[in-house]
Amino acid sequence: MTPAPVVATEDLTKIYRHQVAVDHLTFSVNEGEIFGFLGPNGAGKTTTLLMLLGLTEPTGGRARILGIDPAREPIKVKARVGYLQENMGFYSDLTARQMLRFVAELNGIGRQAAEARIDNALTEVGLADEGPPKKIAAFSRGMRQRLGIAELLIRDARVAFLDEPTLGLDPDATQRISDLIQRLAREQRMTILLSSHQLHQVQKICDRVGIMIKGRMVANGPIDQLAREKFGVDREEFTLEEIYMKYFLEG
Repeated sequence: MTPAPVVATEDLTKIYRHQVAVDHLTFSVNEGEIFGFLGPNGAGKTTTLLMLLGLTEPTGGRARILGIDPAREPIKVKARVGYLQENMGFYSDLTARQMLRFVAELNGIGRQAAEARIDNALTEVGLADEGPPKKIAAFSRGMRQRLGIAELLIRDARVAFLDEPTLGLDPDATQRISDLIQRLAREQRMTILLSSHQLHQVQKICDRVGIMIKGRMVANGPIDQLAREKFGVDREEFTLEEIYMKYFLEG
């Protein structure tokens, strides 16, 4: 029996006045899958994420996260889903450990269990051996992104929406974040929706990609499949950027 998808939409639609932001969107993402959620600004990606998080109600269609309707039970969804925004907000006068203790307390995690989770999370994201504790104000952007992922681990999130997690990072930090995302999916079976314009990075780590243009998902599948659909080849390799531009120009 095929397991139910972790994220699923069926004819999901959002209309603002006379503008269709998301147009009958149907797609699904399975457990432990890294799904690249791509499209130009204004394509409907953010609106889709807001509906999946239960932060705005759809005009039509439906969505399910772990079988839960985010429009009807948004609190249940938020308890299971993490959202790593492009610019994470932290209390800059705290250390990483203090920040994670605060997150644990907000989520009702007992002190003993919290300390164990914090130790594991800091080790997992590579922030356990940074020398003497320093305030988050002194963190690089890459360290802040890793702290954001540690927060997902503290909350035991089963689904993560990552918005431009490697934007503005140097090559070493980019590789560390990419490796971490892959470990979360492979080892912890976290389901990840990755929204990014860094197409070369998406190509390296995503199992499938979906391309949205003007509110519609015009492509959905593994990158080699999309290359065959658009270029009609089995053996030649095309970059995701070339494939994306082909869909974009036709869309």
